[in-house]
Amino acid sequence: MDPETVMDPKTPVPRIPFTTLAFGFGSAGLAGTWSLASEDLGVPIEIPIVLWLIAGVVWLAVIIAHIVRGLRSHERLIDQLRHPTQGPLAALVSAAGLLISAQVYSFAPALGKVLVIVFVILVAVFASWLLAHWGAGELRLESVHGGYYLPTVASMLIAGTASAKIGLTGLAIGAFSVGVFFWIVISVLLVARIAVHGAVPKPLVPTLAIFVAPPATAGTAWFAINGFTVDPAQYALLGLTVLMLMMQAGLVRRYRTLSFNLGFWSFTFPFAAVGSYGVEWLNALAVPGWQVWAWLLVAGVTVLIGSIAAWSIAGVLVRSRDVQPAR
Repeated sequence: MDPETVMDPKTPVPRIPFTTLAFGFGSAGLAGTWSLASEDLGVPIEIPIVLWLIAGVVWLAVIIAHIVRGLRSHERLIDQLRHPTQGPLAALVSAAGLLISAQVYSFAPALGKVLVIVFVILVAVFASWLLAHWGAGELRLESVHGGYYLPTVASMLIAGTASAKIGLTGLAIGAFSVGVFFWIVISVLLVARIAVHGAVPKPLVPTLAIFVAPPATAGTAWFAINGFTVDPAQYALLGLTVLMLMMQAGLVRRYRTLSFNLGFWSFTFPFAAVGSYGVEWLNALAVPGWQVWAWLLVAGVTVLIGSIAAWSIAGVLVRSRDVQPAR
């Protein structure tokens, strides 16, 4: 891009891609894993609090950046929301908002409850709008990718967890049911897309990591709804989580061919969800030495997300150094 375009605030520019909304979502996922570590492994509460504060700041900063850039952009927001690749990723705003709001409830119940309800409504409104858009014949099978799980699956399952946490069990069960239903629907679409149109394009390959998110997120939601109880539903969800992890192991060779880009943030929340779900299972089973395995999960999630964040920051610093103001 021409440096003058970068430096001149009056120059119309494209909107920021919705991929960047994953920054806050992944950060919140990491904070959630450390919150579990605080509850189950005796980690000082200050550590997850700091991580939640970072997640909240990142989430807000990215939203503000989108608003500011949008005011300068020659593109309309509605066109970006309708974009077959970008549109579903907008659900990351409310999904991360739900995670953060549920944590706010732990410290300020009244405020947290209001925020959770607001974001559940936003999740439902956006999902309904997107479904109506697709129902009007705007869904193109060749455009379907892992990010299509976000509006109606991941967001709804997170809404189930958050609603259960604030004591709205009926709402939680409703959100959980919607999430599971569309988990099946979107999975069928994804398999059909791959069968008909072949492998997803290289820039979208990281979104295949999202396959592990639905069973792990559903398991966490069911723990929240049904109490910390291991039942047949949990065994089913655990089995699906393990199968999706085995799928990811099979994709490692393809992942290794990719050059780092912001799409790698697609790995962050899914593996944070798996890490959190794993810690919950280990605690529930209480097998000898379970804390060691739980710590390995927490450490693995932290290294993964920390590395992606570090690479992202390094990339931004390199680009900012290369872009010099016009003389």
